Amino acid sequence: MTHPFLTPGGNLLEFATSERCFITELLNHPSRPDVSLARARVAPGVATQLHALDVEETYVIEAGSGVMEVGGDRFRVIPGDSVRIPERTSQRIENDGTADLIFLCLCQPRFRAEGYVDLENAAGGLSN
Repeated sequence: MTHPFLTPGGNLLEFATSERCFITELLNHPSRPDVSLARARVAPGVATQLHALDVEETYVIEAGSGVMEVGGDRFRVIPGDSVRIPERTSQRIENDGTADLIFLCLCQPRFRAEGYVDLENAAGGLSN
């Protein structure tokens, strides 16, 4: 029997994405449609794919440094910084350091793959 306050966990395995980063889903369950949480890792010298989501996302930088792009604006990020990315806004992050860039990705409501729009390889897409 599952406790009503418990959300069943996954296997917490990191996996590579076509977005050019590695993801570990920490919380993404249908019983919690309001939120999801993942840890992302971007290797040195790599920029993630330009994309947009149909949900609001917040990055919390844990380690490394890089350049964030949100809606065409570019700015530096370091550990402790958080970045709010409004829904349907173009985004990507580049690791310009020598160590892995690691950050949490909080989505509200929860991330669903069908809400991801590749803005690099698709004609059209979401606007800023």
